[in-house]
Amino acid sequence: MALSSMTGFARSHGASGPYTFEWELKSVNAKGFDLRLRLPPGWDELEALAKKRAGELLSRGTVYANLTVKRTDAAQAIRINEDVLAAVVKVAGTLAQRIDAVAPSIDGLLGIKGVIEVVEPESNEEEDKAAREAAAMAFEQALTSLVEMRRREGDALGQILMQRMDEIEKLAKRAETAPGRKPEAIKARLAEQIAALLETSDRFDADRLSQEAILIATKADIREELDRIASHIGQAREMIGKGGPVGRRLDFLAQEFNREVNTCCSKSNDVELTNTGLEMKNVVEQFREQVQNLE
Repeated sequence: MALSSMTGFARSHGASGPYTFEWELKSVNAKGFDLRLRLPPGWDELEALAKKRAGELLSRGTVYANLTVKRTDAAQAIRINEDVLAAVVKVAGTLAQRIDAVAPSIDGLLGIKGVIEVVEPESNEEEDKAAREAAAMAFEQALTSLVEMRRREGDALGQILMQRMDEIEKLAKRAETAPGRKPEAIKARLAEQIAALLETSDRFDADRLSQEAILIATKADIREELDRIASHIGQAREMIGKGGPVGRRLDFLAQEFNREVNTCCSKSNDVELTNTGLEMKNVVEQFREQVQNLE
């Protein structure tokens, strides 16, 4: 399976009988899946089909789907509502008897709400049914295009994520071989610190200080953190390689990466090792940001 991003855009057009229609689909990041439809009146039966198909092909992301429909066979007709017009004229005549007023003009009468009615062309059930079926097929085309676009973006994201894993692995190896991690370097630093303390006071127990030094050196070791980082790198590469909707799992893994790197930085007593940890933390953050776009 391929990786897919949660962002994408697609459009499809179609026509059936007197109708022309256009679907526009836009997908954005979200924690779960949600399809938000905007359908013209009379086309509501497409909602169930659209949600079913989108739910089958997509697992994450908010998809905005808008359907625009136009009729091309006949223009809207204008009709005078004789009852409303008669009532308006009667009221105008009554008022004219009470006050000195100018007789209403034609455009004034036609401008009164309800006098003019817009009549839609008569619909044909067979034509309407055929148009809805054609619109459903057009939605399938738009949805397929959206899925393809999300997968193309997912492929690009996968390559970026693999590069981030390479960078983290490189930095972890640098931390592994940092001179400050060597036992001799740790021993030398602790020996200097102990010697300085013994020179300032004769109340320090040299044996007790040695024991404490060993304990400090043990706590400062980042062997376990580096091992877990290597394990996380392997898991991430495996998930990216397999593909599918792995965005949530990679997001969790990014948090685990961040936890281990933070621990390495907190344990570090060497400037070079600290700088390496900070570089690794920056790459992990880049990895996490990219993962947010994955399905």
